[in-house]
Amino acid sequence: MIVVFVDGLCEPRNPAGIASYGFIIYKEDAKVYEEGKVIGEGVGVSNNVAEYGALCEALKWLSDQCLSEEEIIVKSDSRLLVNQMSGFWECHGGLYVAKFLEALKLAKGFNKISFVWIPREQNSEADSLSRKAYEEHCKLKGIKPRYHNEFFGRST
Repeated sequence: MIVVFVDGLCEPRNPAGIASYGFIIYKEDAKVYEEGKVIGEGVGVSNNVAEYGALCEALKWLSDQCLSEEEIIVKSDSRLLVNQMSGFWECHGGLYVAKFLEALKLAKGFNKISFVWIPREQNSEADSLSRKAYEEHCKLKGIKPRYHNEFFGRST
């Protein structure tokens, strides 16, 4: 069995901030791959774009490794992603529609794939990868990483 943890963020504002994702893949309780990247910034990105970006990139990696015959469990703290990919909720529009459709197409290439919602606290590794990608991107651009809580004058 393969377990995939996915997460995404869009900071310091959502939408139209800097969108990044993180995902980790475990096979039989051993970590086999992890990735965190920025997928865009400004108009056209949101946290949901980033969440679905993580899922798409994880599914591409699994497919490239010829693991589509394995049982795949995707875990996410995004109720939107889990419920839409499980077929419980419809997609009514939004910035993420293209990534949602890409994820549906990629998921069809797997024999047995399921989606499970988990609390944010159980997704800390994927969250950390998305934050690291965001912070490294800011550093490369010479800007201070800011999170929306501080951007809007709220403390965490």
